[in-house]
Amino acid sequence: MLTHHRPIRSIACVGEVMIEMALQDQATARLGVAGDTFNTAYYLNRLLANTGVSTTYVTALGNDTFSDRIRSTIARHGIKTDCIETRKGQMPGLYAIETDENGERSFSYWRSASAARTLFSEPCDVPLSTLNRFDLVLFTGISMAILPPETRTAILNWIDIYRADGGLVAYDSNHRPRLWESTKVARDINTQMWKRTDIALPSVDDEIALFEDTSENAALARLRSYGLTYGALKRGPDGPREIATGAPLTNPSPASKMEDSTAAGDSFDAGFLAATCLGKDIQAAMHTGHQLAAHVVTQPGAIVDIPDRFVVALT
Repeated sequence: MLTHHRPIRSIACVGEVMIEMALQDQATARLGVAGDTFNTAYYLNRLLANTGVSTTYVTALGNDTFSDRIRSTIARHGIKTDCIETRKGQMPGLYAIETDENGERSFSYWRSASAARTLFSEPCDVPLSTLNRFDLVLFTGISMAILPPETRTAILNWIDIYRADGGLVAYDSNHRPRLWESTKVARDINTQMWKRTDIALPSVDDEIALFEDTSENAALARLRSYGLTYGALKRGPDGPREIATGAPLTNPSPASKMEDSTAAGDSFDAGFLAATCLGKDIQAAMHTGHQLAAHVVTQPGAIVDIPDRFVVALT
């Protein structure tokens, strides 16, 4: 149970948003805007429309045409953009996505010089202390992996003070091995983040891949050993399990089809967090996350329209 926190009226999603190039065939591609915490911000903002809970995206972009495209896209979706750092002469990352006949995707990235890697690095107009004004802040393993070691350390230290003042931290390890210097560093940072997390949103595949747990029960036991008491272990179509008790989601409904698994975990996070913000119990939060993800994977791309029924169900 998530207890002893102030009402959640403002959420910050921290990370990297990129230009998405979805390959259509050998010669054409569709350009979009996506990235794990941005995808979650998009779905959160949609689910929490008219509830009084605001969603802000926190990142660094350049002053180029593609960065302008990203900013306008974020604003068009109703997500607040006042915490986006501008780095002159830099650019956002780019990734290409290919999807096989089973809806599983593979990625190619061009992000080593992304402006997002400078987030919270001085001199800046959006310092880490900017996050103090939010009730809930979402980080992921990608958010941490792209940043230099000194910024990661600053974030860990900041979280300790922020939580002591009543703020909540949500975390999804969202493991991407190629973004980390080494497995050792990835394990260390993720362990430190889990120990500072109020709302845990791990995926069983990521946790087993990174920590070499022998089973999902072993992964749950390890996660609990960090002091985690609230959140969900995502298991794809099998439905999530409660972090605290291991109880599964009751009667998870499968997706009607699998078109594209991009943003399945990101949309689950949004559904779970939105329900939690509105005071729903953990089974309701897991249900909302699972149903939203089951809808998102039936359509191509990370950002898809969602029916009003998801919004109505929460309010």
